[in-house]
Amino acid sequence: MMLEVKNLSVRNGEKTILDRISFSVDEGQWLMIVGPNGAGKSTAINAITRGVDHTGEIWFEGEDTERKKPAELARCMGVLMQNHAASYSFSVEEVVALGRYSHSSGFLTQHDDKRKDAVDSALALTGLTEKRRQSILTLSGGELQRTFLAQVFAQDPKLLLLDEPTNHLDLIYQKQVFELISDWLKKPGRAVISVTHDLSLAKAYGTKILLMNHGTIVAYGEAKEVLAPEYLEQVYQMDVYEWMKKMLSQWTETR
Repeated sequence: MMLEVKNLSVRNGEKTILDRISFSVDEGQWLMIVGPNGAGKSTAINAITRGVDHTGEIWFEGEDTERKKPAELARCMGVLMQNHAASYSFSVEEVVALGRYSHSSGFLTQHDDKRKDAVDSALALTGLTEKRRQSILTLSGGELQRTFLAQVFAQDPKLLLLDEPTNHLDLIYQKQVFELISDWLKKPGRAVISVTHDLSLAKAYGTKILLMNHGTIVAYGEAKEVLAPEYLEQVYQMDVYEWMKKMLSQWTETR
């Protein structure tokens, strides 16, 4: 088992954000965390990466992550958020190279034998080699997101955690990002956890689904089992299947 989460809870004062959720992710799996706003999806990602106080246990490859130093955890897990503030004129290559920080030998020494190969590979994988010297201030939204995805690829984690990685991106960029992640996942020893609002993307790419509502797990398992009408109607308070078919019919009628 790569990642195992046991009874994970997060509270903000008297309010419970996550209530004793448990799930696991194994090598080669892409777990999609879905649910409406306020379900606790992003909080789950933040708790796994120690970005928010929590109770419960988080184990990575049989070891309690609380025992890992931040640099050790960063070598295991890479995180891609939905928004990035680009207010500095670093080049694409410089931003991608920051992904190797956890592999440096110390704060003042930056020795990392694999740095150049890792950065070159990440740039090539994300189609940014020709833009490596370009300032990130000149990039489109899709190019900027691919730059930060390349940064995570250069980090060379085993587990990739994505919080709405294509939110606010045009369709072409959504497709690019998800295809890049799908290709990255093909290498042995890797796994992905994504938060997404888009049930179609979850169904298309997810090998397992975690459906949440109000900080609890409604259903967890294979996509065809979790994205069933009874669970979706319970969470979204509507006939999701009928709505999806109606949306699809607008396209099929014109072909």
